Amino acid sequence: MLSRTLPTIANITVYAVRYGTFHPILLPQTFLSSHQPSPLKRCSLNRQLAHLLSFLPPTCPFRHKHENLLLEKLYDMGILSQASKLSEVERKLSVSRLARRRLGVVMTRLGMADTVQSALKFIEQGHVRVGPEVVTDGAFLVTRNMEDFVTWVDSSKVKRNVLKYRDKLDDFDLL
Repeated sequence: MLSRTLPTIANITVYAVRYGTFHPILLPQTFLSSHQPSPLKRCSLNRQLAHLLSFLPPTCPFRHKHENLLLEKLYDMGILSQASKLSEVERKLSVSRLARRRLGVVMTRLGMADTVQSALKFIEQGHVRVGPEVVTDGAFLVTRNMEDFVTWVDSSKVKRNVLKYRDKLDDFDLL
């Protein structure tokens, strides 16, 4: 997809500081796999990653690198604000924040549909595109950058009716 992902390394060992010594902690394999886990599992794994990274000393380059990657990824997805810290990931990351980034909810917020249910009908019928591709999955997660590119398909009757209502329908579009 268009968004940047965390490294796809098979196993990352994080060394947590407990009682003055380093203890290896293995990050979950499912966090780094290519298949998409459920939103609840995704939030849980991200919170777990933030919690494990918080055990590392603040001067550790591994912590700094992966903390920035995680915060940048969550900002790009539109889940956290720019001025976020690792502790905010543990407190503020929830399934409802992920659900607000679904295509149907974004369409409702943009005023393209009155309700989420009607937005889902438009999506399933193929009236909506994100960028150049038509999206028919209502669970499609819209990132912060892609939100500006949510539009109607050019051949959509819904788009034609909206333009006719706003008196912006061009004669060339009728062909």
